[in-house]
Amino acid sequence: MNRRQRVWLSALILGLAVGLLAARAGAEEKKTGGTATGTWKSTFTTPNGQTIETTYKLKQEGDKLTGTVTGGDGQETKIEDGTVKDGKVSFKVTRERNEQKFTLRFKGDLKGDSIKGKVEAGQGDDTRSFDWEAKRQK
Repeated sequence: MNRRQRVWLSALILGLAVGLLAARAGAEEKKTGGTATGTWKSTFTTPNGQTIETTYKLKQEGDKLTGTVTGGDGQETKIEDGTVKDGKVSFKVTRERNEQKFTLRFKGDLKGDSIKGKVEAGQGDDTRSFDWEAKRQK
């Protein structure tokens, strides 16, 4: 085999390897529901009819999830204990109101541009659960 044929064969093998790796990465992302990285929004209607919009700025690196949550009051809070594994998203946010801390625990299924799940809010025995859905902003 001459030099030119070896170069073409090497390029062909390299191209096939890159193509297979890209296909595998795409299949893995599809299997796990995609990546959580991006800006997300959700709305919540309180019992008195007030609608509150929340913005989530998330960054996924492997199974680790970092980012911030900005509530209706405009206060930005870092997320804690964030993970994404097998299409399951979870993180918590600790906020303070009237000099009392409370924790919101978010858990949901990531599917494309949507995360659907539950939020547990409160502290100790006074914990409530709410449906939660966030949509990725384009």
